[in-house]
Amino acid sequence: MADPRETRLRLIRSANIGPVTYRQLIARFGNAEAALEALPALAERGGGRAPRIADTALVAREIERVERLGARYLFLGDPDYPGLLAEIESAPPALIVRGNIGLTARTCIAMVGARNASAAACRFARQLAHGLAEAGVTTVSGLARGIDTAAHIGAIEGGTIGVIASGIDVTFPPENRELQERVAREGLLVAEQPPGTEPLARFFPSRNRIIAGLAVGTVVVEAAPRSGSLITARLAGEAGRDVMAVPGSPLDPRAQGCNLLIREGATLVQSVDDILEQVRPIDPRALRSPVSAWEGGPPIDASDSDRRRVEGLLGPVPVAVDELIRQSGLPPAVVQMVLLELELGGRLERHAGGRVSFTG
Repeated sequence: MADPRETRLRLIRSANIGPVTYRQLIARFGNAEAALEALPALAERGGGRAPRIADTALVAREIERVERLGARYLFLGDPDYPGLLAEIESAPPALIVRGNIGLTARTCIAMVGARNASAAACRFARQLAHGLAEAGVTTVSGLARGIDTAAHIGAIEGGTIGVIASGIDVTFPPENRELQERVAREGLLVAEQPPGTEPLARFFPSRNRIIAGLAVGTVVVEAAPRSGSLITARLAGEAGRDVMAVPGSPLDPRAQGCNLLIREGATLVQSVDDILEQVRPIDPRALRSPVSAWEGGPPIDASDSDRRRVEGLLGPVPVAVDELIRQSGLPPAVVQMVLLELELGGRLERHAGGRVSFTG
C-alpha cells in the first residue's frame, strides 16, 4: 500500500498547486489521489496544459530526508495540525516540524520587529517574551536577527516556536545556528519548504503568514514602514487576530511602523499585562475543525458560459473573489471552480487578501 504522505506531497509539490488550490481540490475530490487524477482535465478546461506533477521518487526521497533529520510532517486535516493556523484561508497544506507540537495547543502570541533593532527594543522584547512564558503563553517568531532573536531567547525556557523561511535543516542567519537548534530541542521549529531549501526572498511573506496564523495576536516591537513585520501584523488583522504594538520615539525611523499601527487602531503595549489583558481565550466551539478542509459538498461543475462570464471579469489588476461572485451573479462554488481550473491551467495568480488576477 502506498504511503498516504507520498500522495499528499505529490499534490502539494506539483506545479500551480498553492495552499488555496490544495484545500479546494481536497474539498472537491475528497482525497489527494483523486485530485491528482483530475488535474489534467481541470487544467484543460481552464485553457492550459496539465501542470507538472511531482515525481514519486523525489517525494519519497524528501520523506526519507525529513525522517533522517528527526523531523515529521503535519498535514492540513490531521488531528494534531495547529487549529488556529488551519483557520486561515492560505493554511500550509503541509508543515515540517521538529520539537514539541504541544506548544501550538497553548495560547500563542507572535512577536516580530526590526532586524536592526535598537538595544533597548531587544531588551524589552526579551522581557515581554520572558513574562509571557511565565504566564504559560507561547511566543512565536521567525528566528531572524534583532527582535525575533530577542523574543526567542526571552521565551526559550518556557517554550517558543520558531518559524523559518528555509528548509528545516538550513539556518538563516548563520549566527543563529545554535539558537535554532535549541528551539528545535526545547521548543518547536516549523518549516513549510522542503529540506535543503535556501531562504529566498519570496519565502519570507509565506513564513510571516504562518507566524500570524499560529497566534491569537501579534505584537510588533520596532518596525520601519513597509517592513516584513508590518506584513505579519496586516495578515494577523485580516485573520481576525489581535494586533498590538510597542510605541517608540517619533525621531527613530525604526519606531514609525509601530506608531502607525497604533494610530490605525492597534493596541498599545507597554507591559506583559497589556498583552495578557488584550488576549481573550478562544472558545474551542468557535473554531472550525481542521478536518473540515477535507469535506466537500456535492460536486458543482461550471458551464462554458459560466467560464466566459468569470473570465470576462478578470484582468491583470487583482480583484477580490467576493467581487467576482457579486458581479457574475453565479453561485460561489461555480466561481471557485472556474478560478481553480484557470489556476491549474497556469492562467490565474492568487494574491493576499483573497484576490486574484488573470495572467492570460
